[in-house]
Amino acid sequence: MLHGYDYSGFKTGGHKALAGAANHIASLRPPPGRNDAKLDGKKRFADAALALSKAFSLCCTLDEAKALRDEVAFMQGVKVIFTKPTLAAQKRTDEQREVAVRQIISQAVVSESVVDIFDAVGLEKPNIGLLDDEFLDQVRNIPERHLAVELLERLLEGEIKSKFASNIVQQKKFSEMLGSVITRYQNRSIETAQVIEELVEMAKKFQDAANRGEELGLSEDEIRFYDALAANESAVRELTDETLKKIAHELTENLRKSITVDWSKRESVRASLRLMVKRILRKYKYPPDMADSAVELVLMQAETLGERWVY
Repeated sequence: MLHGYDYSGFKTGGHKALAGAANHIASLRPPPGRNDAKLDGKKRFADAALALSKAFSLCCTLDEAKALRDEVAFMQGVKVIFTKPTLAAQKRTDEQREVAVRQIISQAVVSESVVDIFDAVGLEKPNIGLLDDEFLDQVRNIPERHLAVELLERLLEGEIKSKFASNIVQQKKFSEMLGSVITRYQNRSIETAQVIEELVEMAKKFQDAANRGEELGLSEDEIRFYDALAANESAVRELTDETLKKIAHELTENLRKSITVDWSKRESVRASLRLMVKRILRKYKYPPDMADSAVELVLMQAETLGERWVY
Protein backbone atom coordinates (compact mmCIF):
# COMPACT_ATOMS: atom_id res chain seq x y z
CA MET A 1 0.00 0.00 0.00
CA LEU A 2 2.96 2.32 0.49
CA HIS A 3 4.27 1.57 -3.01
CA GLY A 4 5.31 4.85 -4.56
CA TYR A 5 6.12 6.52 -1.24
CA ASP A 6 9.70 6.32 0.04
CA TYR A 7 9.49 5.92 3.81
CA SER A 8 13.03 4.57 4.19
CA GLY A 9 13.98 7.52 6.40
CA PHE A 10 11.22 6.83 8.94
CA LYS A 11 13.67 6.38 11.82
CA THR A 12 14.84 9.97 11.60
CA GLY A 13 11.99 11.55 9.67
CA GLY A 14 9.71 12.00 12.70
CA HIS A 15 6.43 13.81 12.06
CA LYS A 16 7.30 14.54 8.44
CA ALA A 17 7.67 10.85 7.60
CA LEU A 18 4.39 10.03 9.36
CA ALA A 19 2.57 12.84 7.59
CA GLY A 20 3.93 11.81 4.18
CA ALA A 21 2.93 8.18 4.62
CA ALA A 22 -0.52 9.12 5.94
CA ASN A 23 -1.00 11.51 3.03
CA HIS A 24 -0.11 8.71 0.59
CA ILE A 25 -2.62 6.35 2.24
CA ALA A 26 -5.33 9.04 2.23
CA SER A 27 -4.84 9.40 -1.53
CA LEU A 28 -5.80 5.75 -2.10
CA ARG A 29 -9.48 6.21 -2.83
CA PRO A 30 -11.90 3.87 -4.62
CA PRO A 31 -12.05 4.18 -8.42
CA PRO A 32 -14.73 6.57 -9.80
CA GLY A 33 -18.24 5.23 -9.29
CA ARG A 34 -17.16 2.58 -6.75
CA ASN A 35 -17.86 3.95 -3.29
CA ASP A 36 -16.81 0.70 -1.62
CA ALA A 37 -15.39 0.93 1.92
CA LYS A 38 -13.21 -2.12 1.22
CA LEU A 39 -11.38 -0.10 -1.43
CA ASP A 40 -10.79 2.90 0.82
CA GLY A 41 -7.08 3.31 1.57
CA LYS A 42 -7.51 4.33 5.21
CA LYS A 43 -9.72 1.35 6.04
CA ARG A 44 -7.47 -1.09 4.18
CA PHE A 45 -4.35 0.27 5.84
CA ALA A 46 -5.92 0.20 9.31
CA ASP A 47 -6.92 -3.45 8.84
CA ALA A 48 -3.48 -4.39 7.49
CA ALA A 49 -1.66 -2.54 10.29
CA LEU A 50 -3.81 -4.24 12.93
CA ALA A 51 -3.04 -7.65 11.41
CA LEU A 52 0.66 -6.70 11.35
CA SER A 53 0.56 -5.72 15.02
CA LYS A 54 -1.18 -8.94 16.04
CA ALA A 55 1.39 -10.98 14.13
CA PHE A 56 4.24 -9.00 15.69
CA SER A 57 2.87 -9.53 19.20
CA LEU A 58 3.09 -13.31 18.66
CA CYS A 59 6.80 -13.29 17.82
CA CYS A 60 8.13 -10.04 19.29
CA THR A 61 10.76 -11.79 21.43
CA LEU A 62 12.53 -13.32 18.43
CA ASP A 63 15.63 -11.58 17.09
CA GLU A 64 14.16 -11.56 13.58
CA ALA A 65 11.07 -9.71 14.86
CA LYS A 66 13.08 -7.27 16.97
CA ALA A 67 14.84 -6.15 13.82
CA LEU A 68 11.46 -5.05 12.44
CA ARG A 69 10.25 -3.34 15.61
CA ASP A 70 10.86 0.23 14.44
CA GLU A 71 9.09 -0.36 11.14
CA VAL A 72 6.10 -1.94 12.88
CA ALA A 73 5.95 1.08 15.19
CA PHE A 74 6.02 3.39 12.19
CA MET A 75 3.08 1.56 10.60
CA GLN A 76 1.22 1.80 13.91
CA GLY A 77 1.89 5.53 14.04
CA VAL A 78 0.44 6.01 10.56
CA LYS A 79 -2.60 3.91 11.47
CA VAL A 80 -3.30 5.81 14.67
CA ILE A 81 -3.36 9.12 12.78
CA PHE A 82 -6.50 7.84 11.06
CA THR A 83 -8.04 5.82 13.88
CA LYS A 84 -7.47 7.76 17.10
CA PRO A 85 -10.74 9.76 16.98
CA THR A 86 -12.78 6.56 16.88
CA LEU A 87 -10.94 4.64 19.61
CA ALA A 88 -13.41 5.74 22.26
CA ALA A 89 -16.21 4.15 20.29
CA GLN A 90 -14.47 0.80 19.96
CA LYS A 91 -14.99 -2.10 22.31
CA ARG A 92 -12.79 -2.08 25.38
CA THR A 93 -11.04 -5.27 24.29
CA ASP A 94 -9.93 -3.62 21.05
CA GLU A 95 -8.60 -0.62 22.95
CA GLN A 96 -6.72 -2.84 25.39
CA ARG A 97 -5.19 -4.78 22.51
CA GLU A 98 -3.98 -1.55 20.91
CA VAL A 99 -2.39 -0.44 24.20
CA ALA A 100 -0.73 -3.81 24.67
CA VAL A 101 0.78 -3.71 21.19
CA ARG A 102 2.09 -0.19 21.73
CA GLN A 103 3.66 -1.30 25.00
CA ILE A 104 5.46 -4.09 23.16
CA ILE A 105 7.00 -1.62 20.73
CA SER A 106 7.38 1.23 23.24
CA GLN A 107 11.11 1.45 22.62
CA ALA A 108 10.60 2.14 18.95
CA VAL A 109 11.06 5.46 17.18
CA VAL A 110 7.36 6.40 17.23
CA SER A 111 6.30 7.42 20.72
CA GLU A 112 2.74 7.01 21.94
CA SER A 113 2.30 10.79 21.96
CA VAL A 114 2.68 10.94 18.17
CA VAL A 115 -0.86 9.83 17.46
CA ASP A 116 -2.50 13.04 16.38
CA ILE A 117 -3.09 14.29 12.86
CA PHE A 118 -2.22 17.82 14.02
CA ASP A 119 1.15 16.60 15.30
CA ALA A 120 1.77 14.82 12.03
CA VAL A 121 1.36 17.94 9.90
CA GLY A 122 3.08 20.24 12.40
CA LEU A 123 0.05 22.29 13.46
CA GLU A 124 -1.02 23.28 16.94
CA LYS A 125 -4.42 21.80 17.73
CA PRO A 126 -7.01 24.60 17.68
CA ASN A 127 -9.54 25.29 20.37
CA ILE A 128 -12.72 23.87 18.85
CA GLY A 129 -15.00 26.69 17.86
CA LEU A 130 -12.10 29.07 17.18
CA LEU A 131 -11.22 28.13 13.63
CA ASP A 132 -9.95 31.55 12.61
CA ASP A 133 -8.81 32.58 9.15
CA GLU A 134 -5.13 32.29 10.06
CA PHE A 135 -5.50 28.65 11.10
CA LEU A 136 -7.60 27.80 8.04
CA ASP A 137 -4.94 29.37 5.80
CA GLN A 138 -2.32 27.18 7.49
CA VAL A 139 -4.40 24.09 6.75
CA ARG A 140 -4.94 25.25 3.17
CA ASN A 141 -1.18 25.39 2.66
CA ILE A 142 -0.25 22.01 4.18
CA PRO A 143 1.94 20.21 1.60
CA GLU A 144 0.25 16.87 2.38
CA ARG A 145 -2.97 17.73 0.52
CA HIS A 146 -4.88 14.52 1.15
CA LEU A 147 -4.07 14.72 4.84
CA ALA A 148 -5.35 18.32 4.83
CA VAL A 149 -8.71 17.01 3.58
CA GLU A 150 -8.75 14.43 6.37
CA LEU A 151 -7.93 17.08 8.97
CA LEU A 152 -10.60 19.50 7.73
CA GLU A 153 -13.23 16.76 7.61
CA ARG A 154 -12.54 15.87 11.25
CA LEU A 155 -12.52 19.49 12.35
CA LEU A 156 -15.85 20.21 10.65
CA GLU A 157 -17.44 17.07 12.10
CA GLY A 158 -16.32 18.33 15.50
CA GLU A 159 -17.73 21.78 14.79
CA ILE A 160 -21.11 20.31 13.87
CA LYS A 161 -21.23 18.30 17.11
CA SER A 162 -19.97 21.21 19.19
CA LYS A 163 -21.95 24.12 17.79
CA PHE A 164 -25.11 22.51 16.46
CA ALA A 165 -25.68 19.54 18.77
CA SER A 166 -29.03 20.94 19.93
CA ASN A 167 -30.02 22.67 16.69
CA ILE A 168 -31.54 19.90 14.59
CA VAL A 169 -32.04 22.06 11.48
CA GLN A 170 -28.47 23.37 11.31
CA GLN A 171 -27.00 20.00 12.28
CA LYS A 172 -28.85 18.25 9.45
CA LYS A 173 -28.03 21.01 6.96
CA PHE A 174 -24.29 21.06 7.65
CA SER A 175 -23.96 17.29 8.04
CA GLU A 176 -25.49 16.83 4.59
CA MET A 177 -23.32 19.62 3.17
CA LEU A 178 -20.15 18.03 4.56
CA GLY A 179 -21.21 14.55 3.46
CA SER A 180 -21.87 15.78 -0.07
CA VAL A 181 -18.42 17.34 -0.44
CA ILE A 182 -16.61 14.29 0.97
CA THR A 183 -18.62 11.92 -1.24
CA ARG A 184 -17.69 13.91 -4.35
CA TYR A 185 -14.06 13.84 -3.25
CA GLN A 186 -14.13 10.09 -2.65
CA ASN A 187 -15.76 9.55 -6.04
CA ARG A 188 -13.04 11.73 -7.62
CA SER A 189 -15.65 14.18 -8.91
CA ILE A 190 -13.57 17.05 -7.52
CA GLU A 191 -9.82 17.44 -7.11
CA THR A 192 -8.04 17.66 -3.77
CA ALA A 193 -7.33 21.39 -4.09
CA GLN A 194 -11.00 22.11 -4.77
CA VAL A 195 -12.28 20.04 -1.85
CA ILE A 196 -9.88 21.84 0.50
CA GLU A 197 -11.21 25.19 -0.66
CA GLU A 198 -14.82 24.02 -0.24
CA LEU A 199 -14.14 22.71 3.27
CA VAL A 200 -12.39 25.94 4.28
CA GLU A 201 -15.37 27.95 3.02
CA MET A 202 -17.71 25.60 4.88
CA ALA A 203 -15.80 26.24 8.10
CA LYS A 204 -16.45 29.96 7.63
CA LYS A 205 -20.15 29.30 7.04
CA PHE A 206 -20.23 27.34 10.31
CA GLN A 207 -18.86 30.38 12.12
CA ASP A 208 -21.43 32.68 10.51
CA ALA A 209 -24.28 30.32 11.38
CA ALA A 210 -23.10 29.99 14.98
CA ASN A 211 -23.14 33.79 15.37
CA ARG A 212 -26.56 34.35 13.80
CA GLY A 213 -28.43 34.45 17.11
CA GLU A 214 -26.47 37.44 18.33
CA GLU A 215 -26.86 39.21 14.99
CA LEU A 216 -30.64 38.65 15.01
CA GLY A 217 -31.02 39.62 18.65
CA LEU A 218 -32.22 36.14 19.66
CA SER A 219 -31.15 33.94 22.54
CA GLU A 220 -29.49 30.57 21.89
CA ASP A 221 -32.82 28.79 22.44
CA GLU A 222 -34.79 31.24 20.31
CA ILE A 223 -32.46 30.89 17.32
CA ARG A 224 -33.08 27.13 17.33
CA PHE A 225 -36.83 27.63 16.97
CA TYR A 226 -36.25 30.44 14.47
CA ASP A 227 -34.29 27.97 12.32
CA ALA A 228 -37.05 25.38 12.67
CA LEU A 229 -39.59 27.93 11.40
CA ALA A 230 -37.31 29.25 8.63
CA ALA A 231 -36.74 25.72 7.29
CA ASN A 232 -40.01 26.31 5.42
CA GLU A 233 -39.03 28.45 2.41
CA SER A 234 -42.60 29.68 1.84
CA ALA A 235 -42.67 30.98 5.42
CA VAL A 236 -39.48 32.94 4.79
CA ARG A 237 -40.99 34.41 1.62
CA GLU A 238 -44.39 35.30 3.11
CA LEU A 239 -43.44 36.46 6.61
CA THR A 240 -41.05 39.20 7.60
CA ASP A 241 -37.92 38.41 9.55
CA GLU A 242 -39.35 40.32 12.52
CA THR A 243 -42.45 38.11 12.49
CA LEU A 244 -40.38 34.91 12.52
CA LYS A 245 -38.37 36.32 15.44
CA LYS A 246 -41.59 37.09 17.36
CA ILE A 247 -42.89 33.56 16.77
CA ALA A 248 -39.57 32.08 17.90
CA HIS A 249 -39.62 34.19 21.06
CA GLU A 250 -43.22 33.25 21.92
CA LEU A 251 -42.63 29.56 21.22
CA THR A 252 -39.55 29.54 23.46
CA GLU A 253 -41.39 31.24 26.33
CA ASN A 254 -44.49 29.04 26.14
CA LEU A 255 -42.70 25.74 25.61
CA ARG A 256 -40.27 26.38 28.44
CA LYS A 257 -43.20 26.97 30.82
CA SER A 258 -45.14 23.92 29.62
CA ILE A 259 -42.51 21.20 29.34
CA THR A 260 -42.32 18.66 32.16
CA VAL A 261 -39.84 15.89 32.95
CA ASP A 262 -41.54 13.12 30.95
CA TRP A 263 -43.49 15.22 28.48
CA SER A 264 -42.07 13.53 25.37
CA LYS A 265 -43.29 10.13 26.58
CA ARG A 266 -46.84 11.24 27.39
CA GLU A 267 -48.98 11.57 24.30
CA SER A 268 -51.57 13.69 26.11
CA VAL A 269 -48.92 16.30 26.95
CA ARG A 270 -47.49 16.18 23.43
CA ALA A 271 -51.00 16.71 22.01
CA SER A 272 -51.50 19.73 24.25
CA LEU A 273 -48.15 21.23 23.21
CA ARG A 274 -48.93 20.51 19.56
CA LEU A 275 -52.16 22.50 19.82
CA MET A 276 -50.36 25.35 21.56
CA VAL A 277 -47.73 25.54 18.80
CA LYS A 278 -50.43 25.45 16.10
CA ARG A 279 -52.28 28.27 17.85
CA ILE A 280 -49.16 30.47 17.92
CA LEU A 281 -48.44 29.79 14.23
CA ARG A 282 -52.03 30.68 13.26
CA LYS A 283 -51.79 33.87 15.32
CA TYR A 284 -48.93 35.10 13.13
CA LYS A 285 -50.42 33.71 9.89
CA TYR A 286 -47.68 31.13 9.35
CA PRO A 287 -48.26 29.50 5.90
CA PRO A 288 -50.83 26.75 6.54
CA ASP A 289 -49.52 24.44 3.79
CA MET A 290 -46.41 23.74 5.85
CA ALA A 291 -47.76 24.35 9.34
CA ASP A 292 -48.04 20.67 10.29
CA SER A 293 -44.44 19.88 9.39
CA ALA A 294 -43.31 23.06 11.18
CA VAL A 295 -45.16 21.96 14.33
CA GLU A 296 -43.42 18.58 14.31
CA LEU A 297 -40.05 20.20 13.70
CA VAL A 298 -40.63 22.62 16.60
CA LEU A 299 -41.54 19.73 18.92
CA MET A 300 -38.47 17.77 17.81
CA GLN A 301 -36.37 20.83 18.57
CA ALA A 302 -38.07 21.16 21.95
CA GLU A 303 -37.05 17.58 22.78
CA THR A 304 -33.37 18.47 22.39
CA LEU A 305 -33.80 21.35 24.85
CA GLY A 306 -36.38 19.82 27.20
CA GLU A 307 -34.01 18.07 29.58
CA ARG A 308 -31.91 21.19 30.06
CA TRP A 309 -35.01 23.30 30.67
CA VAL A 310 -36.45 20.90 33.22
CA TYR A 311 -33.25 20.44 35.20
